Amino acid sequence: MNDVRELQLTGQVRTHITQIDEPRFAAHPKTVEAFLAMRDAAQKEGIILQPFSSFRNLKTQIRIWNKKFRGEKPLYNIHGQERDYHSLDKNEIIDAILGWSALPGASRHHWGSEIDVVDAAVMPQNYRVQLLPNEVQSDGIFARLHVWLDENMHKFDFFRPYRLHQGGMFPEPWHLSHAPISIPAQQELSIAMIENVIRNNHLEGKELLLRRLPQIFRDHINNVCLP
Repeated sequence: MNDVRELQLTGQVRTHITQIDEPRFAAHPKTVEAFLAMRDAAQKEGIILQPFSSFRNLKTQIRIWNKKFRGEKPLYNIHGQERDYHSLDKNEIIDAILGWSALPGASRHHWGSEIDVVDAAVMPQNYRVQLLPNEVQSDGIFARLHVWLDENMHKFDFFRPYRLHQGGMFPEPWHLSHAPISIPAQQELSIAMIENVIRNNHLEGKELLLRRLPQIFRDHINNVCLP
């Protein structure tokens, strides 16, 4: 594997990414094409499929990680309820972060294949998207969106990698993955690549992460629901 591909897989460059202005998001060109086609189909049903988060670079993922590790951003349990940061030891903090956020260098959002989605058609003005379970339950604001996705996303080669809790990431129905791009990327990503990222950047809990990396790689990075 060439060095450029490793940099792409770990979010250190965006040479594999296309930026779209309307709707505003960034993804792999093939993922962009598939997503826009799916968006057109949803719009015919009165759903405005809106990207909330798409490509995320390494620097952004490190910032998210460090703020959560320091208690500057909230930590949640599997039900979306906030946890008491001060009651957790460092291992528990890592586990809490990994329930909802990927390890920097190992985020699927680095690949350009992942898009977190909402329905702009039902959001009141100034609505603050949470990306938590209450929004997608049967009485949640985005319930209809997810019924539509259940029935249609496979037609555009999208799937939910965090559809079920399998001991790693908590369920994230809003997180869609474009299989033609994400499946090869997951196969290419290695522990050695992620270890290089951790060693060469400032991550809170670095030494503990390095010791736990094989377990994290098994339980969080490779432990997904495939289509």
